[in-house]
Amino acid sequence: MQTNDVRVAAAGAIAWAVALVVLLVIGLPSRDRWWLWVCGAGIAIGLFGVWYVPRLQAGRARQEADRAAKREKTP
Repeated sequence: MQTNDVRVAAAGAIAWAVALVVLLVIGLPSRDRWWLWVCGAGIAIGLFGVWYVPRLQAGRARQEADRAAKREKTP
């Protein structure tokens, strides 16, 4: 099954950003402020995924092309 992994990572980052905004708007008691850091970490991981996934897919495609070329060379 083919999926758009960059879109999934972007959607996750956006969801965490929305959660952060909601938490900032409603306000949190001081003992629950750690949720803000959870949202920040979710945003950071999502943005990293948006950056990293295309590079990962390109590397895998290059690797597969190299393997196919080696198979063709072998009699």
